Amino acid sequence: MTIRHDWTPDEIREIYETPFLELIYQAASKHREHNDASEVQMCSLLSIKTGGCPEDCSYCPQAARYQTSVKSEPLMDVEDVVNAAQQAKASGSSRFCMGAAWRQIRNNRDFDKVLEMVRGVNALGMEVCCTLGMITEEQAQKLAEAGVYAYNHNVDTSEGYYDKIITTRRYDDRLKTIGNAQKAGMSVCSGGIIGLGETQEDRIGMLYTLSNLNPHPESVPINALVPVEGTPLSEQDRVPVWEMVRMIATARLIMPKAVIRLSAGRTEMSLEDQALCFLAGANSIFAGDKLLTTPNPEANQDHQMFKLLGLTPRPAFKNRSQPTPSPSVVS
Repeated sequence: MTIRHDWTPDEIREIYETPFLELIYQAASKHREHNDASEVQMCSLLSIKTGGCPEDCSYCPQAARYQTSVKSEPLMDVEDVVNAAQQAKASGSSRFCMGAAWRQIRNNRDFDKVLEMVRGVNALGMEVCCTLGMITEEQAQKLAEAGVYAYNHNVDTSEGYYDKIITTRRYDDRLKTIGNAQKAGMSVCSGGIIGLGETQEDRIGMLYTLSNLNPHPESVPINALVPVEGTPLSEQDRVPVWEMVRMIATARLIMPKAVIRLSAGRTEMSLEDQALCFLAGANSIFAGDKLLTTPNPEANQDHQMFKLLGLTPRPAFKNRSQPTPSPSVVS
């Protein structure tokens, strides 16, 4: 079946509103058509530079302007990062993502240090992912040459709702960074967050943006907001698992080959909740007890869950044979 990049909001809405059990059945079938449903990619995420970010993302405890429990910390040492990657690999992770609380990369010693980290982790045979804020074409090329496999830059929400959540950058800035990563030959990891106070139409709008990227993001994280005291969204209600499942299933149906990651919010999910997400098409999780600054299930819990559900860790570089993408984004 042809992979489409011309989905309309009406088509996505029709899928999203499919009766729940039928939606899961369709998504599970599509998942098995394009992927090994017994494989789940285990990824580890490390904050290599924490706090002090000048952005005003309403959900983020790392924004300098909010009074949260997160303390600013300088860029980590290369050796410590590589050691953390080794531990993650030993625990079953095949992808190691390094995140820095920057608005954008600056061409300075810190960037040179990040490139050294990338080379060190890449030498371990892991997929290297970075999320460092906005990047230029030249910076993207340097990251790719150092060994970055995937660049994470979430669109977060719909274009129409974006300025209700973030005002320090534009939606087009997000798309430009995604395009720069693709031009450099890196795969793109891009998804969003639900539970920000958005409407169903905003969720459909976010999926519309992602599904019209050509190629689709190689990885699509679906996050449930984890409210953090001190941020503007600290009083938001938690997202019911049904809404996470519906988002995952819809994403699977319109982006059938993408790795759909069940990301933030797993600590509030039971094993049964997570099993439903895997059935609906999720085939990636973050492993480890922390996602940048928010809690995450412990590695032993995940290993027990995998054993019970008959899941196996997805090997690194499984999609490396895919052709270098030619970037195209919707605006």
